Amino acid sequence: MVMITDPIGDLIIRLKNAGMVGHTEVSLPYSKLKEAVLETLKKNGYIKDFEKHGKGVKKSLKISLFYNTDKTPRISAVKRISKPGRRIYKDVKNIFPVRYGKGIMIISTSKGVMTNNDAVKEKVGGEILFEIW
Repeated sequence: MVMITDPIGDLIIRLKNAGMVGHTEVSLPYSKLKEAVLETLKKNGYIKDFEKHGKGVKKSLKISLFYNTDKTPRISAVKRISKPGRRIYKDVKNIFPVRYGKGIMIISTSKGVMTNNDAVKEKVGGEILFEIW
């Protein structure tokens, strides 16, 4: 059994790497935070769909990747901001667009996991998990 010290980092790297080699699906261990992040990514068109499998400790997430019409993956790059050894928090005044609006920032707030645009609309800050474009 492999111990993962950064589950969100593992999630985004698996998504990026699977897209680079052309896989249509990715499987990874389940957690509520990963499920919330995947729901946000699905809502913003970065993944096609995801579903839970198994019960108890054996739960996993099966993610279907989204590709553009020219067979390029929708996720071109990711950048982990807040890490287990160094958490980065920002208030609403310091949340800005990612890549001139071409990408999104995933933020864990007191109102749940949301994008930078949603956080500004809700007027709430939080922990900046990662940027994706």
